[in-house]
Amino acid sequence: MPFVHKDTDGKILAVYTEPVEGAVEVEPSDPELAAFIHQNIPAVNADHEWVQSDLGLARVLEDLIQALIDKKVIMFTDFPPGAQEKLRARRGLRREFSVVEELFGEQDFSTGEGEDSGYL
Repeated sequence: MPFVHKDTDGKILAVYTEPVEGAVEVEPSDPELAAFIHQNIPAVNADHEWVQSDLGLARVLEDLIQALIDKKVIMFTDFPPGAQEKLRARRGLRREFSVVEELFGEQDFSTGEGEDSGYL
């Protein structure tokens, strides 16, 4: 469990992995602890940005591979079996998502707003 020092207003000032004098134990899932870590450890935010960038680039590469296959520049069977399976799985996920989009239109399901928001 993490241990924290707090100021008089209850704001976290320091975090420890072991008990130290004046520190109190908090749950690892504590929202104040998460906020403190994100504000004070730049690598955590940088890691998130890298992950988002990697996900975006993966989508670009997937589209590029599909375009090359469609133009018969490469054959699907040119890829190793593991890569073929991953491409098949992604193609299936995209197809399922496409069906949902066709049924409900462009919808932001997190806010309930979108093109067909009156139907959900």
